[in-house]
Amino acid sequence: MEWLNYHHLLYFWMVAKHGGIARAGEQLRLKPPTLSGQLRQLEDALGEKLFARQGRRLVLTETGRVVYRYADEIFSLGREMQDTVKGRRTPAGLRLRVGVVDIMSKLLVLRLLQPALSIPEHLRVVCHEGRLEQLLAALAVHELDVILSDAPTSSNIGVRAFNHLLGECGTSFFAAGAVAKRLGGAFPRRLDGAPFLLPAQHTSHRRSLDSWFEAQGIRPEIVGEFDDSALLKAFGAAGVGVFAAPSAIEREVARQYGVRVLGRTDEILERFYAISAERRLKHPAVVALSDAARTRAFG
Repeated sequence: MEWLNYHHLLYFWMVAKHGGIARAGEQLRLKPPTLSGQLRQLEDALGEKLFARQGRRLVLTETGRVVYRYADEIFSLGREMQDTVKGRRTPAGLRLRVGVVDIMSKLLVLRLLQPALSIPEHLRVVCHEGRLEQLLAALAVHELDVILSDAPTSSNIGVRAFNHLLGECGTSFFAAGAVAKRLGGAFPRRLDGAPFLLPAQHTSHRRSLDSWFEAQGIRPEIVGEFDDSALLKAFGAAGVGVFAAPSAIEREVARQYGVRVLGRTDEILERFYAISAERRLKHPAVVALSDAARTRAFG
């Protein structure tokens, strides 16, 4: 059995945390040559370089970043253990690191995450937003526990990940009162020529909207394109144009942004996924949100 020298790991963690051997040595009361020797022993034990030199600075290698995240978790748990044993009321519990694809509706993300917050264990949720490709890279090196996405990952991405369908729903169209009044006629013809706020072109929802517009013979006047769904809705609330959102949160969108529903269609289906590094979901908070999505959010 291979044993890890936790003194060496602590020294590595301090150097990475304080940004250099000299500063870490001051905190640990160790001379730089001694600290450098301990770091080399850790690298030899792991068989990987943990730091690379850039000019006069030490920067973490890719392996170093992975080791640092584990070390940070290990020493955080150590502090929590001491607090618990000494009777300090610092609730130990789970941490859920969630990646959220930036175009996803924040109201829908909140709905999906609420069941996770209700599990018996104390839970801290850490959310990171970005494009799916960026989030998958973080998932691959264990920076994330799960990704919430409006599109599945594919095998050609080069990252080992598994899609878990949470549910699907149709699409609703919204506009501020003044815009809605100008758009007469029946749905969906009333959308023809309307000013539109659309998701960015690289998103699956944008491709679905474009296909539906073409099938219906609707030519929207595109006045804005957005990577961020909350910013898109804010422009819609200000009366800049019509926007689309999942029908599953139709009431919440209308209430929060003060907009009217122009119509809805099930011909534009939005699907939502939990993407994990494991074939079977294991994290209790992820299992809770997955079960609730299938039975309540989209049931």
